[in-house]
Amino acid sequence: MGSLRAPALAFLGLVAFLLLWEAIPFLGLVNPAFLPGPSALPRAFLSELRSGVWFSAILGSLGHYFTGLITGSALGVALGVLVGMSRAAEEATAWVVRVLRPIPGLAWVPFAIIWFGVNPSAAVFIIAIGVFWIVFFAAQGAIRGVDRDLIEVADAFGFTSSWQRLTKILLPAAMPGILVGVRTALGQAWMAVVAAEIFGVAGVGQRMMQASSLLATDIVVVYMLTMAGLYGFLDTLFVAFQKWVLRWKA
Repeated sequence: MGSLRAPALAFLGLVAFLLLWEAIPFLGLVNPAFLPGPSALPRAFLSELRSGVWFSAILGSLGHYFTGLITGSALGVALGVLVGMSRAAEEATAWVVRVLRPIPGLAWVPFAIIWFGVNPSAAVFIIAIGVFWIVFFAAQGAIRGVDRDLIEVADAFGFTSSWQRLTKILLPAAMPGILVGVRTALGQAWMAVVAAEIFGVAGVGQRMMQASSLLATDIVVVYMLTMAGLYGFLDTLFVAFQKWVLRWKA
């Protein structure tokens, strides 16, 4: 019975949340036009689904999401590993990182439009920037955190070149930390998707802005929950992939 306690409490908590949410507009505490109850969502979802708008928006956003995520993560890992391995590279990029890191992704929107126009490339650019810094610092920190004794062991076994150290010692040892950064980036990329699409690129963000301008908040919530569901699904897949990659630690 003890094993059922946690899922039972989680289920009861979810039910209580949905009932409270339903009660707020039902009792008139908030105008239903501003906050629709959960009972209004299935109808809105079916309407979007039947019209084909839902599939179109999701496919568009998934394309931007994966392209931006992969691009930003690859660049973040590559540069993070380089800076983590080389003290000279870290010192040379220190002020560049300090200047660029605090700039939020939305601040790059004007440049994205100027450089790429209102098209998917601009959305990918915004998403990649949002992902890059998370993975960069995760990779840099993971490489820096590798036990120095492992480096001495590598030297003793003849792994003296930088490439041998990287592939045989540093990357395997740093992989858990790098993957944690990539997993964090999965969620950050979804947040960046909406910001990247609100200026007119076809996808979930654009559809949410269209719906909000018409006060169709039920449709807005449908896409919010869709994004949450997709993130949960992708995160579950990534955790399985992470366990497979790190199976040597078991």
